[in-house]
Amino acid sequence: MSDFGYARVSTTEQNLDLQQTALTTAGCRTVFTDQGVSGADFARPGLTKLLKKLRPGDRLTVWRLDRLGRSLFELIRLVRELDEHGVEFRSLSESIDTSTSGGRLLFHLLASMAEFERSLVSERTKAGMDAARARGSRIGRRPALSTEQLREARAAVAANRTIAEVAGEYQVHPRTLSRLLRQETSTVHKK
Repeated sequence: MSDFGYARVSTTEQNLDLQQTALTTAGCRTVFTDQGVSGADFARPGLTKLLKKLRPGDRLTVWRLDRLGRSLFELIRLVRELDEHGVEFRSLSESIDTSTSGGRLLFHLLASMAEFERSLVSERTKAGMDAARARGSRIGRRPALSTEQLREARAAVAANRTIAEVAGEYQVHPRTLSRLLRQETSTVHKK
């Protein structure tokens, strides 16, 4: 088994020494780093190299969970992928070690809490959208063309102008204009 460490700081002014010392003391022979890179983005050069290097039976160790990533959902996804590939995970500060039953339990509790939070956010978003609709607010993107512009575009196409030409005038993609014209036609026929 190889024990790999990962350290990250968000700015180039910050120092990796504390993390690297803790990881080396914990038995990591190789420590991959990212300096001046946000934890929100999981596409980081050091992390990418590390993930390619990991093999079944290896262990990835971090000083703290937030050094691996800021998004709990992405962290959980990554640790689950590691587990599926036979790679253990350890966070020194939070005492999470997926090679132990207690560490797996703690990780699963975190995962359950994250899933619960995601459900709450989804429910709140849906409730907010329903309330906005009830007040008569329009939900979603602004229409590509106003009713008047669509009427003018239909007249221009009926006068033998090409869809591409008319779409260019209104700065929309020809497929968007075609779709809007079809939707308008089907709405008229349904009435």
